Amino acid sequence: VQLQASGGGLVQPGGSLRLSCAVSGFTLDRRAIGWFRKVPGKEFEGVSCITASSSQIYYADSVKGRFTISSVQNTVYLQMNSLKPEDTAIYYCAAKGSTGIVARSDWFDYWGQGTLVTVSS
Repeated sequence: VQLQASGGGLVQPGGSLRLSCAVSGFTLDRRAIGWFRKVPGKEFEGVSCITASSSQIYYADSVKGRFTISSVQNTVYLQMNSLKPEDTAIYYCAAKGSTGIVARSDWFDYWGQGTLVTVSS
């Protein structure tokens, strides 16, 4: 199982970024993918999760209405709009062979490398 996260960068407040997580090694119909973020000194925060069929989707309250998760073939996207300085973090994608989702970092089995998102003027 491999996950490759990309798409981070520097953006001004109010701007947008799209993160991508390329997933391999999973049966397409039995896979849950989550996006988490980490700020030094804080715990992992579950940002958004999605099942392979997109039948279950989770968003943290802090990103509802601004972030959109989607799954296309073997890639999961996180479209981030109206970014705020408090969205600055290292973003990680994680995976588990499951038809359901639990938005906790300790539930996921596989992790990709992080991609840094910096929101600053």
